[in-house]
Amino acid sequence: MSNGEGGEGPTSRTDPPGNGRRRRRRRSRKAKRPGMDHTGAAAKQASGEGSNRPPSVEGPPGENENASSAKSRSGKRARRRRRGSKGGRIPEVVANGVAAPTLDSTGREALLTEKSKRRVTRRPRRKPKNPSHAGSQAAQRGQPYAALDLGTNNCRLLVAVPQGPGRFRVVDAFSRIVRLGEGLGASGRLSDEAMDRSIDALRACAAKLAQRPVRGMRLIATEACRSAQNGPQFLQRVHEEIGLELETINRETEARLAVAGCSSLVDPETRGVVLFDIGGGSSELALIDLARAKRNRAGMSDYTSAIAKWTSLPVGVVTLSERHGGGRNVTPPVFQAMVDEVSNMLADFDDDDVLGRAITSGDVHLLGTSGTVTTLAGIHLGLPKYDRRRVDGMWMSVKQMSRIVTELSEMSYDERQQNPCIGRDRADLVLAGCAILMAIKQRWPCERLRVADRGLREGLLTQMMDADNAWLPDRPHRHQKGRR
Repeated sequence: MSNGEGGEGPTSRTDPPGNGRRRRRRRSRKAKRPGMDHTGAAAKQASGEGSNRPPSVEGPPGENENASSAKSRSGKRARRRRRGSKGGRIPEVVANGVAAPTLDSTGREALLTEKSKRRVTRRPRRKPKNPSHAGSQAAQRGQPYAALDLGTNNCRLLVAVPQGPGRFRVVDAFSRIVRLGEGLGASGRLSDEAMDRSIDALRACAAKLAQRPVRGMRLIATEACRSAQNGPQFLQRVHEEIGLELETINRETEARLAVAGCSSLVDPETRGVVLFDIGGGSSELALIDLARAKRNRAGMSDYTSAIAKWTSLPVGVVTLSERHGGGRNVTPPVFQAMVDEVSNMLADFDDDDVLGRAITSGDVHLLGTSGTVTTLAGIHLGLPKYDRRRVDGMWMSVKQMSRIVTELSEMSYDERQQNPCIGRDRADLVLAGCAILMAIKQRWPCERLRVADRGLREGLLTQMMDADNAWLPDRPHRHQKGRR
């Protein structure tokens, strides 16, 4: 339907149903044209039809435009108010979440609806009761601990972060054969060459420790520094040149640390364990009666409290091999002589037969932590290269262990060097360790042996973390989340 100038009237049906916003926009544009009212009826205005003013009399210039513009502005304000209530542009909000009142051109107050108030109101973030304490506690639990063990044959460092109860994650490690006790049995003193090798290794450890702050640290020295005449002077030199202060521990402490480091490998279904640590200058043994075990702070069994008897033999792989020709050309008589020497030492150990009945019934197992037993385990598995992940915690029968010892005793020195699980550094020491192992097996004839590639360092870390209660809480399993 035409309205004079071809514009569409207010009753036009050309717009899609429900598109009112577009129709209002067109009305506003037409209303701004000269000579048209807000309905766009220009022809009616020209003839005077539909108007209260006589056709020959014109109103003030711009009167129609002003009236239509006022109505257009009123429509825009209404649309803005509707958009504000639906989450669009809204009035300013003060800090407490209450809308500041605004006045439109008609003087009426436009307030936010309840829905708008809910949108703009923010719930404050909940703060901990003691934020400084909570933050410091979390930071302390995430800090690592360090443990260093300077032995007769090796220098080892371990840096770890506590995890769940009784567990930790290793973040750095170091191990080097230094043979600090080389020649100690004959001279009673640490040689200059051996001390220089050890100083170099300790300097590398100090560099690692300087790279990260640690919450706790314990550095120990064992048999070589314990028995050498110049042991204290050597430790003083270490402190002056490197800045590390090592403590010399006694034999009982060494035995307890070995138990603490291997506690997770104790079979809780047995009645007892014969734990041994074959070192370079000494060998520690502990008889563990599981019925005496107590709980530590982590809620786990503390097998150091279950030690019924312990002893420390003043013989290790370095000292025993030096007494019997150096360990290179080991004939069957030489090997048997080493076994007999250690057996005589064990005969003087009065264990009160605390595990006698349990051993007879097969309810006791051996637990060995040393390079000797890990070497035998690697050979048993036929590893092309030593792999701690496959060796640590594995089980062997005593018959399997004895068979491998026999095979090694029949090898030449060169053949032992070529074995990937022995190598050049241990080829002259491995048979001395086997002799100590055979003597232990004869004294306590158990059927099973568990291999541990861990020891004093792990014991040091476990004790420090437990003393600080640094264990992280266990997270519930997925299927347990939400259950009460």
